[in-house]
Amino acid sequence: MSPQAHTPRELPPVPVQFAASARDASALEALARQARADLERINVPPPAWVLPAEAATDDAPVLDVLVAGAGMCGQTAAFALRREGIVNVRLIDRAPRGGEGPWGTYARMLTLRSPKQVGGPELGVPSLSFRAWYEAQHGADGWAALHKIGRIDWRDYLLWLRDTVGLPVENGVALRKVSHSDDGRLLTAELEDAHGRCETVRTRQLVLALGRDGSGAPRWPEFPSLKRDDAQAAARVFHSADAIDFGAWAGQRIAVLGAGASAFDNAASALEAGAAQVVQFVRRPWLPQINKSKAASSHGFLRGFEALDDMRKWRVYTYIFEQQVPPPWETVRRCDAHANFTLRLATPWHDVAPDQGGVTVTLTDGTAERFDAVIFGTGFDVDLLDRPEIARYTPHIDTWADHVPPEDAQRHAEAARFPYLGTGFELQGTTHGAALRRMRLFNWGATMSHGALAGDIPGLAIGATRLAQAVARDLFVEDADRHWARLQAHTEPELLATRWYRPTD
Repeated sequence: MSPQAHTPRELPPVPVQFAASARDASALEALARQARADLERINVPPPAWVLPAEAATDDAPVLDVLVAGAGMCGQTAAFALRREGIVNVRLIDRAPRGGEGPWGTYARMLTLRSPKQVGGPELGVPSLSFRAWYEAQHGADGWAALHKIGRIDWRDYLLWLRDTVGLPVENGVALRKVSHSDDGRLLTAELEDAHGRCETVRTRQLVLALGRDGSGAPRWPEFPSLKRDDAQAAARVFHSADAIDFGAWAGQRIAVLGAGASAFDNAASALEAGAAQVVQFVRRPWLPQINKSKAASSHGFLRGFEALDDMRKWRVYTYIFEQQVPPPWETVRRCDAHANFTLRLATPWHDVAPDQGGVTVTLTDGTAERFDAVIFGTGFDVDLLDRPEIARYTPHIDTWADHVPPEDAQRHAEAARFPYLGTGFELQGTTHGAALRRMRLFNWGATMSHGALAGDIPGLAIGATRLAQAVARDLFVEDADRHWARLQAHTEPELLATRWYRPTD
């Protein structure tokens, strides 16, 4: 097949898309009041029931759960914990308010990839849904006219939801390091705020909701002349997850590497900021055509995948990863709308050499081209060895490499690096196993074990609910004898208001 674009005689029009709509503060406040009333009607949150940790004192308290990361996944996990009556929780995020997750930072699409009907962060409460939020401001006609959810609208909706349900996010607080007590029953987390002040907290459970890169790091391709600590590279070679001032590259020639959505998003952002030319390079002779993950997003799939045997799980996601996900058609058309955009298929790179005046990209056929800047739209790798927060534990964490034949692990090296999680998203391992089971990975790294429940919006409610119920189960079981004592000590006399009341001895 030729790597040239196939151009039908007539392409369908691109629906109207926008990242942000107008805000109506009074309408949102009215909706918030309705949502709080709805939560009260369904008894959310229920009475707190978790017993204080036995090691807790007034001077040295112990959290039931520390949630590290207050983006979409961490926020929804914290809301789900509250719905289970677990309230001794801290929710932290290293970013300032509004900077949690990618929506206001390195995500550069106009709209979400998911259909506008998608739900998740509202955990099934209609008045907390994005549709309710949008219709409160733009009416039913506005909702009907909406093609897909704007990226900034989604960010602002998440902020409204967290404020409405009362999630106390501590912004500017980062998780630096985790350790554990001698018996593994408590975790110690070292935190650092935006001013460099450090704090040590103890917690019984830790939810690692550190974002798309929270199970690894941005994927940087290896090239002979490219050194990431080189100042020349830092000024001209970027990953799509970096902060990029596209306006500074107006009138310049930009190269983008990658075939996925983020590569096209960054190409479009450069074009819209006035780049003189954007050339996007793709290794494959054609773009991926079918998003196989859509077939893995039914409720049956999302609920049932975790119960499959290992080889069936492995078969599903190595297939999806191998097929790759195509960029949304609207995103491709966003780039193709610019005459100064070029997509070059079947054109892999051999080297990237930055210097003071630009970047030389050498292709595998030996030819070289000059650009003013280069952007890698190459996504994120999964490798827990890249996570400094849990560096003490990473050599001991169970991964999928130990659960599939060696030849399969070698063929699918990245899939083999995914952590092999328990039924409640807990990390596992023979060394430090008791401590690891108290750490729950709630981000993209959970995909091989649970499906796309901790990153992709369609599975978010199922994932957050599963995680919260697992935390509730484990906290209860750990204190089972104390709950037994509490049961025996319960003395509320039901018949006090009747003539049949009989005082107990």
